[in-house]
Amino acid sequence: MDGIFNIHKATGMTSHDVVARVRKILKQRRVGHAGTLDPAASGVLPICVGQGTRVAEYLSESGKEYQATLLFGSETDTYDSEGTITRTASTAHLDLASIKQALTQFRGPLMQTPPRYSAIKIDGQAAYKRTRAGEELALAARPIEISRLEIIAWDAPTLVLDVACSKGTYIRSLAFDLGRALASGAHLGGLIRTRSGPFNLADSITLEELAEASEQGQLAEHLQPADRALARYPALHLSSEEAVRVKHGNPFVSSGDAGSEKTLARVYNAEGDFIAIAAWEAQSEKWQPRKVFGQE
Repeated sequence: MDGIFNIHKATGMTSHDVVARVRKILKQRRVGHAGTLDPAASGVLPICVGQGTRVAEYLSESGKEYQATLLFGSETDTYDSEGTITRTASTAHLDLASIKQALTQFRGPLMQTPPRYSAIKIDGQAAYKRTRAGEELALAARPIEISRLEIIAWDAPTLVLDVACSKGTYIRSLAFDLGRALASGAHLGGLIRTRSGPFNLADSITLEELAEASEQGQLAEHLQPADRALARYPALHLSSEEAVRVKHGNPFVSSGDAGSEKTLARVYNAEGDFIAIAAWEAQSEKWQPRKVFGQE
C-alpha cells in the first residue's frame, strides 16, 4: 500500500503514537508522519505509507493552518497549558482594539524564538531534554512567516485565533510573544491544526475510522496518492521514451510549462502515472530526477 492518509490526531497522543497505531492497523512497517503535532494539540496529521514516505519531507516543508486558543494573564515554562505557571499579570487593560493593534506586528516575515521545551536539536539532543536536565538554554531566533492571523473570538481572558504560517512556526511562541507585547502574559490553551499542505481537517479521518475502514476493506477510499503532497509544484508530462530515461535517473528537457520560477516538478509518464520528482538544474538547463517512483 502506497500513499497518504489524512489522519485527525486526537489530543493526548504523540505523532509517533499515531504512526505506531497505523502500522498495527495496516500491518505495514513502512509508515511515517509528515510534520510533528504536539500531544496537547489535535487535528491534521498526514500519515505516509509505503512509497508515500518518500514525499513526507515535502509535506513537512509546506504551510500549515491552525485554530489557536490563547489564555491571557499567565505565562508557563512550556508556553502552553501543560507547563508550570512562571508569571501572572492583570488582564484588566486588554480590549479588542489593543489586541488587533498588537497582532499587526506578528504578520508577515519575522524572526521567532522557539520554546525551550521543543524538539529542536542542540548538539544532537532535543532542547526539551536538555531543559529538563536543568540547562539554561538560549535558543536562536529563526525566520518564519505568518501569512494570516485573524481573530475568531475574544472573551476575556480567552482569545481564539485563525493562523496560517510557514514551516517551523511555533504557535506556543506566538502566544508567549503576543502576551509580552500586550504586557499581560499569555500561554497556549489549545491548538487544532486545520490544514497541512493540501490536507484539510474537513477531509480527515480518525484512527477509529481508519481501523473500521480496514476491517471493511475500504482503505482505498481514504488513501490519497503520494503526488498530492506535491500539488503546489508544476506537473511535467513525458512521452514513453522520455519516461524510460527518467526511470534510469537521466536528466531531461520538457516542453511543458513549469512556470518562471523553476524549482521542483512532478513528473508523469504518457499514461498519467506519477513517476518522479525532478529538480531544475539551472547550469545545464535540464530537469534532474531527484526521486523515482514505482520501481519497488
